[in-house]
Amino acid sequence: MKKSDLIFTTLIIAAAIILTSVLATATVGATSTEPVPAAAGKVAQTGDRVAQTGDRVTRGKYLVDIMGCHDCHTPWKMGPKGPEMDMTRALSGHPEDMAMPPAPALPPGPWIGAVGATMTAWAGPWGVSFTRNLTPDKETGLGDWTLEQFIATMKTGRDRGKGRALLPPMPYFNLAHLTDEDIASVFAYLQSLPPMKNRVPQPIDPPESQ
Repeated sequence: MKKSDLIFTTLIIAAAIILTSVLATATVGATSTEPVPAAAGKVAQTGDRVAQTGDRVTRGKYLVDIMGCHDCHTPWKMGPKGPEMDMTRALSGHPEDMAMPPAPALPPGPWIGAVGATMTAWAGPWGVSFTRNLTPDKETGLGDWTLEQFIATMKTGRDRGKGRALLPPMPYFNLAHLTDEDIASVFAYLQSLPPMKNRVPQPIDPPESQ
């Protein structure tokens, strides 16, 4: 084997080991949360609400942080060192008081979309999508959602499991691989946040479908 081939092979193996370690991190500590009941696919609940133990909320915060939920669901602002997340509006979605102009028309070519400065408005072939308010406000957020509806949304890529399809940049095809227990932990954490009343606009269909 040539020396260059040996180096390349070594790099591939090292990258595979690192990737495996990173993926494993997402599941480390799952056994430290409340055990899943014997019924397959079920999680511990109190009525329609997930049992919000400290362990589960902590686990949920960890997952929300590493999965990049803040990247799109927390509005960005310009800080002294450049763009930064506005954590006073954490996970509250696209600001309702920020009316967006029509998305720019892109010429034919490799560019496929545009994004607002807050990282909460996205435009592309699917139309215009606005990131959702994930706080537990009952009127404008997830305050009236059940755990079952949240799991169904993550698993099917549709609102509450049966409504409108989720739009980019929501990576539901990745989140669908989370266990029910991890999704329950994410839900528990989101439900523990201070509710913020922020009514996010409805998606705008692309011109050809209007």
